[in-house]
Amino acid sequence: MSGNRTYDLEERLINYAVQIIEVVESLPNTKTAVHLGGQLLSSGTSPALNYGEAQAAESIRDFIHKMKIVLKELRESKINLTILERRNLLSDLSAINESNELIAIFNKSITTAKKRSTT
Repeated sequence: MSGNRTYDLEERLINYAVQIIEVVESLPNTKTAVHLGGQLLSSGTSPALNYGEAQAAESIRDFIHKMKIVLKELRESKINLTILERRNLLSDLSAINESNELIAIFNKSITTAKKRSTT
């Protein structure tokens, strides 16, 4: 593992996207699973891509905005995964656990960035 935390978080988000793809590809071909799977594929792969944009932000305000988009997509993914789990379409809860951890990380990052932007 690299000592560069930006790289570590980027890698973690890429791994999360791969995990989400695997979840979606394992879903049955039912109306519910296809519908939720399509949404999950979008929201679950988006954080890695938007985090890349955040790293190239033009200002602290732009950075915070892009990080909030990442957080929004992570929350959407977590809720989607929870619905799938409650419908017994998801038995491995590791994606939900990773969603929770990433949400906590991005909440903290946004809070820290907001503090820095006011000093």
